[in-house]
Amino acid sequence: MKTRKLGNSDLEVSSIGLGLMGMSPGIYGAINDEESIKTIHRAMELGVTLLDTADTYGNGHNEELLGKALAGRREKAVVATKFGFGPNWEFVGGHPEYVKKAIDESLQRLGLDYIDLYYQHRVDPNVPIEETVGAMADLVKAGKVRYLGLSEADAPTIRRAHAVHPISALQTEYSLWSRDVEQEIIPTVNELGITFVAYSPLSRGFITGELRKFEDLKEDDIRRQLPRFQGENFQKNVDIVDKLGEIAKEKNCTVVQLAIAWTIAKGALPIPGTKRRRYLEENVRTVDIELTSEDLARIDAVSPKAFGGRYPGME
Repeated sequence: MKTRKLGNSDLEVSSIGLGLMGMSPGIYGAINDEESIKTIHRAMELGVTLLDTADTYGNGHNEELLGKALAGRREKAVVATKFGFGPNWEFVGGHPEYVKKAIDESLQRLGLDYIDLYYQHRVDPNVPIEETVGAMADLVKAGKVRYLGLSEADAPTIRRAHAVHPISALQTEYSLWSRDVEQEIIPTVNELGITFVAYSPLSRGFITGELRKFEDLKEDDIRRQLPRFQGENFQKNVDIVDKLGEIAKEKNCTVVQLAIAWTIAKGALPIPGTKRRRYLEENVRTVDIELTSEDLARIDAVSPKAFGGRYPGME
């Protein structure tokens, strides 16, 4: 496994991480805790150290699951979790009191004394970022958190937060189909020495090529609500995936590996999520794929953007 330094920290992390969100109920269909724990264990065996969870995934289930998986293996993991969404994504919270309550609850669920990387999941528009990050900095002083991160924050907010306490990672959706961060966010984090962590590098599984029609999504799959998976957008996006597949064959890799390798070539640290070991192993092999500038240009030409926005109401 190749490694890299995590932003403004002394941590060395794997150049690809593992996103755990899909291992909890109410996200991407059926789950199996036993298989999920085996997948986490296999990830650590393969040298994947950055494990990404959040308190809102499964309303605490995800952190509890990771806590079980880490028993006797804590030293092999860089644990990243997040606060900021209430149960069932009901609200965004950034008040200092909420921050300090959230960390204690996460530590209890995880069964840990400290968290390596603590993200604000979403910025609370009603609380100055300076107040929130100030409270997060207090957690560092208390030894409950080692380093701080933000998720889905805009460039001015990142700068303001970083002025209060060094930010080590900025996590935002980034893939062949979600590139708006290239305009302001990525230049800002590069300037400040912050690692850009890319979630959903496979556009929530669409770029795997396994989804061929809307009906392939289970009734309880949240992707049914997303514009990219609806109406005419679905087939148009399938056509793009097929074109990417042609390039992948020439590179002797899968379309999944091509898409993840693209994010790495762009300087990001991807955290693709999976519940199964076979997909994990496919993802991990991505670190050995080299993409030339010509490869990148061809990929960009085939897949300039997706049809449909990331979320309802987004173009």
